[in-house]
Amino acid sequence: MEPPSQVSFPKKKQEIKKQEADGTVYMNFMKSHSCYDAIPTSCKLVIFDTKLQVKKAFFALVANGLRAAPLWDSKLQRFVGMLTITDFINILHCYYKSPLVQMYELENHKIETWRDESSNFHLQCSNHFLIHISPEASLFDAIYSLLKNKIHRLPVIDPESGNVLHILTHKRILKFLHIFGKKVPKPEFRFRQIQELGIGTFSNIATVQQTATLYKALSIFVERRVSALPVVDEQGKVVSLYSRFDVINLAAQKLYNNLDMPMHEVVRRRSCFVEGVIKCYAYETLETIIDRIVKSEVHRLVLVDKADVVKGIISLSDLLQAMVLTPAGIDALFS
Repeated sequence: MEPPSQVSFPKKKQEIKKQEADGTVYMNFMKSHSCYDAIPTSCKLVIFDTKLQVKKAFFALVANGLRAAPLWDSKLQRFVGMLTITDFINILHCYYKSPLVQMYELENHKIETWRDESSNFHLQCSNHFLIHISPEASLFDAIYSLLKNKIHRLPVIDPESGNVLHILTHKRILKFLHIFGKKVPKPEFRFRQIQELGIGTFSNIATVQQTATLYKALSIFVERRVSALPVVDEQGKVVSLYSRFDVINLAAQKLYNNLDMPMHEVVRRRSCFVEGVIKCYAYETLETIIDRIVKSEVHRLVLVDKADVVKGIISLSDLLQAMVLTPAGIDALFS
């Protein structure tokens, strides 16, 4: 009779190979599909000239339900960057309590003002170049670029015409995988608990008290570079979610002159579409997490315990990192 070890060894080897194959399923899927594949047949794209007034630009974002727009410099005849909600947040945070300028004066400034290095009102976080990608590049390259550069929007530009075809996002890429990835076998790790996989942020979580001011929330956005803040009560229980996209609506409601308003009042006054708090639990599987985040069309889930106390955040970036980049040996490089 053969020793048990000789019988089980080939089986273990097969299991290891299967796990390795499972781990690279989504990496290979993204490498085999181009950015062009993920572009929808119909979508909205807004482009701003750098001579446009900042106020009008942000009103246009609100009116079109967009979070960012490529910037066109008519003098240089090329795209020079992106105007995002992050810019609006930095403008508000920088100048709300500044004695040098009144908020109403900012309404008349042009976008190029914020991009002029010689200006006293230069917005330091603005990029003077546009990070973009070719439609022929793989979705794997797109994910790498998004996470490496810590950006949420990646313009797809036709190298021949120079036209922007689409703005790729984490959300669009994950949705593409959710729809068309059904053709590939589901890897075993999709059925493991999220706490076991360790996907997400579970320490030093950025939150804001519901009694804190809106200015405090903006400060956290700037300092922590997070995309959303769970609004919590005194016990740390989540009561709502305030995202960067919510901030842009201050332009529409003209509330940017009152940043001392408490967060519970800010949340109550929201009249636009609100993403809401979509929660999850540590014992739920990655499969459940992906389904919920795609079907809810949100950018992150708030991980809570049984008492609704915030214990973590699971973002689209976390999911793409774990499912696509980590199997490629690119692990925790951009954290």
